[in-house]
Amino acid sequence: MKLEKYSFGIGDRFGQQGKAQLKAFQIAGGSGIEIVPVWNKSNREHQIIHSTPPETRQEADEAVQDLRWKAPYYVDADHINLDTVEPFLDHANFFTLDVADAIGSRISDDEVGGFLKLASPFKGGLMIPGMKASFEVTEELLVQIARKYLGAIREAAAIYVHIADHKGADNFIAEISMDEVEDAQTPLELLFILLMIRHFEIPAQTIAPKFTGRFNKGVDYEGDITRFRQEFERDLLVIDYAVQRFGLPDNLKLSVHSGSDKFTIYPIMGDLIKKYQKGIHVKTAGTTWLEEVIGLAMAGGEALQMAKDIYRDAYVRQEELCKPYSAVIDIDPSSLPGPDKVDQWDSEKYAGTLRHIPGHPDYHPGFRQLIHVGYKVAAELGEHYLALVRKHQGVIAEQVTTNIYQRHIERLFIS
Repeated sequence: MKLEKYSFGIGDRFGQQGKAQLKAFQIAGGSGIEIVPVWNKSNREHQIIHSTPPETRQEADEAVQDLRWKAPYYVDADHINLDTVEPFLDHANFFTLDVADAIGSRISDDEVGGFLKLASPFKGGLMIPGMKASFEVTEELLVQIARKYLGAIREAAAIYVHIADHKGADNFIAEISMDEVEDAQTPLELLFILLMIRHFEIPAQTIAPKFTGRFNKGVDYEGDITRFRQEFERDLLVIDYAVQRFGLPDNLKLSVHSGSDKFTIYPIMGDLIKKYQKGIHVKTAGTTWLEEVIGLAMAGGEALQMAKDIYRDAYVRQEELCKPYSAVIDIDPSSLPGPDKVDQWDSEKYAGTLRHIPGHPDYHPGFRQLIHVGYKVAAELGEHYLALVRKHQGVIAEQVTTNIYQRHIERLFIS
């Protein structure tokens, strides 16, 4: 199983928008942009929503059948580890091996020594084709990289083998994720992480490093875009080098997690993947849920009131809701509008505050991020929430499709 050049991860918290999501990819295909959809949902989301991996598979299969989608598609067991992978094994064909928590885990001196032997040909001045300057690789630096990352890749290998034993090595896509951490991996660290991946014989087809800057959920990139461009370009060159030197899969590509709404850097990424003829995987999980709330607000009446009630509850429960996402959100509580104020808003004001349109006078990134992590509130509403979503599916579906195609696909691949 070989992942195509361009792929998008499309999370759908409540499993109601599969066809609306897929329609965006059909529009892209009509514009000459071939992107494959990857429906992704994590164990954490399943627990909060009280859904199951078979339901994600069913949503994807039904959308593909109803819209007569002929291209490949995938279902991603998102951010799994050995403790959480089991329920996904029979239903996913894309596995995001999340080893961020294993970074810095204990390894033996023998393991360090083995890595030093493996990496010894790269000591001294290392020149990566396409880069103007060389890297100085010392034994001390290699020891630091080994102690930081070797345990994590060893953990990735254990997860991969477990999945391969169950499904067969050729029957799924493996992605390695280490993005939800404080410190970005440098291009040189990425090179030796890829060497470790090859050493442990993991045929990873995408890798999700932590990039410089903030990749907060559902809002734009925050950081030095010049530095990001340099880092992203170097990462692409490192992957090219690693594929040729280490024998990794030739379609290995960067994966950008929390990649939704990174409008500032989409033109940079789009320019560089075209320059080097590389693929990309972008995860947009969470934005579909936001479009559902926007659609409810636009519908008015009882649906608008539900959107307001969701915000009120989320406002009161900020600490609880934000804690699991602390590495990927940044909300100033003092900037948030009070629930009593929000109760006075009409449909246009609520939707304009939540919808991510840069420069719009109503748009509020803190409000958007709080609703983003507030899907637990909707989950607790259960059938009452789902019934309103189904009732207003027409307006919601339009928001979902427009968001994925116009705000994401067009910005990355066209503009």
